[in-house]
Amino acid sequence: MPTHLLTGAGAGIGEAVACVLHDRGDRLVLLARNDDRAAELAQRFPGARTLVADLADPSGLAAALAGQEVPGSLDSVVHVAGVVELGPVGELSAETWRLTLDVNLVAPAEITRLLLPALRAARGHVVFVNSGAGLTAHPQWSSYAASKHGLKALADSLRGEERGHGVRVTSVYPGRVATGMQEKVHAQEGKDYDPEAWIVPESVATAVVTALDLPRDAEMTDVTVRPGPR
Repeated sequence: MPTHLLTGAGAGIGEAVACVLHDRGDRLVLLARNDDRAAELAQRFPGARTLVADLADPSGLAAALAGQEVPGSLDSVVHVAGVVELGPVGELSAETWRLTLDVNLVAPAEITRLLLPALRAARGHVVFVNSGAGLTAHPQWSSYAASKHGLKALADSLRGEERGHGVRVTSVYPGRVATGMQEKVHAQEGKDYDPEAWIVPESVATAVVTALDLPRDAEMTDVTVRPGPR
């Protein structure tokens, strides 16, 4: 029975991925930012284990995980959690840049580093749920796009480095997805939000799980998921 560690399982794409894996009986280890969130996840996904660590504090992740029971073998680590704050370069504060880069890039790098021995033990799989902003940066999206461009670089480097250990690495680049984050983005853009216009989280989850389930003779490296015709 495979064991998967996920970030961002409390909502949106992360929750959709966790649902698929949980419903088919896989073991889940869910990272939560605090004890209250961990309790919510444990109730939402009976039988899942939870770990508490704050992605906004990457330098504290090693100490946080060291005091908890982390599996010695992981079939996958799926990075989904993220934050977004739109605005022109001339107005975004250093604090916004720091938080965005910490949560979206530095924390995934640090978690991956800490869990590499467990991934190597299982010849596991790292999945980075990136964004279309990780491929193209548009006005108002500088800090978020920078973090996601960096996440692509992290994935590409990691893939080459860990190939000899049997670790596969996949980047998934969704377009706009009907999540709470997307509703926030529309509010920041001053636009009306219609969730039916965008991809449902379950469709992105299908792409993630397909990459995880691919036979060992192949690897899905970069997967782009865009809204389909209506």
